[in-house]
Amino acid sequence: MGVEVVVGSDRAQALAKQLPARSLTLNFFKPERAVRKVAAFARKYPLRAIVGVDDDTTLLAAMGSAALGLPHNSVESVLATRNKHLMRELLAKAGIPSPDFWLFSTDDDPEELAGEVSFPCVVKPLSLSASQGVIRADDGGQFVEAFRRLVALQEDPEIKARLGPTAGKVLVEGFIPGPEFALEGLLVGGELKVLALFDKPDPMEGPFFEETLYITPSRWPAAVQEELAGCTARTARALGLREGPVHAELRINDRGPWILEIAARSIGGLCSRTLRFGTGLSLEELILRHALGLEVASFQRERPAAGVMMLPIPRAGILRAVRGREAASQVKGIEEVVLSIPPGQAVQPLPEGSRYLGFIFARGESPAAVEEALREAYRRLEVVITTD
Repeated sequence: MGVEVVVGSDRAQALAKQLPARSLTLNFFKPERAVRKVAAFARKYPLRAIVGVDDDTTLLAAMGSAALGLPHNSVESVLATRNKHLMRELLAKAGIPSPDFWLFSTDDDPEELAGEVSFPCVVKPLSLSASQGVIRADDGGQFVEAFRRLVALQEDPEIKARLGPTAGKVLVEGFIPGPEFALEGLLVGGELKVLALFDKPDPMEGPFFEETLYITPSRWPAAVQEELAGCTARTARALGLREGPVHAELRINDRGPWILEIAARSIGGLCSRTLRFGTGLSLEELILRHALGLEVASFQRERPAAGVMMLPIPRAGILRAVRGREAASQVKGIEEVVLSIPPGQAVQPLPEGSRYLGFIFARGESPAAVEEALREAYRRLEVVITTD
């Protein structure tokens, strides 16, 4: 695109001293200090836009943009996406359908709390992503177990740092039944442009909520898709989001669409590789065009169906190998099989873990063909994990 990019990272770049205008090391967990560093950097190397690419950077991007007078979402709106309890309060106030919800402290006795909530329910942290720490409970015994499991997770120093001011809290929500979707969108002046709606064909019933298949375009009727888009747009307005990418998770049932989560960022992991626009523009290029004030309204997702399968971690241990990658790649419609965790590393499934072994990408003439290709490719893989 001919754009000079500065990488703001929480780790020093290898060539930082040789290329001082190309990287900036920031502490994402101390955003006020990081913003001062961004402002000092911008006085020497002026910036036209700041784009946060994951949950840990969306708040810093908003704060930095505000400090430099750049177009951005308000800090308050981004904070609402990073605090699930605050989001529920704002949505309920705006009249957007929300389940019953309760906020507790990790110091509370779950055996006493079990009588205060309704079942089935979902126990979750306030600001983690990728379904980490999210557990369904169908009765009092399961609730006590889920609560204690989440408390133990939050005692991990790294998790506590990521949670920041929301550490020590537990959110409980009523379980929302129904098929689940993911909507990728771009806000331009407060108006939502839907970039893609993904079906999640695997049932997401719990007790843990591991992501697997994302397939687009959606196979649901146009009226349902419009309801989901409308719910996402109303949610963004209720939270005050106006500019940039949004990634929303929704469910729908006989009472209509329900928002599960909304984030002021694009889709996570490598999943954006499923999306191409116009004559081959990537999602990241589209986001950068918007950030630089360039036209994005005319770009539509390319016609072929596409999908991704996030490879789950079947059990805790040491990853030794993922066999059958070549055989999986030969399935018709499969574009790429990517492994994101090298052999020899410790792996942990949900709810304590937050990573995937890798991703399988496919394209085809129809969503059904893409789904079958992804499932067949996955069947050809063998994951070897040892506990020694």
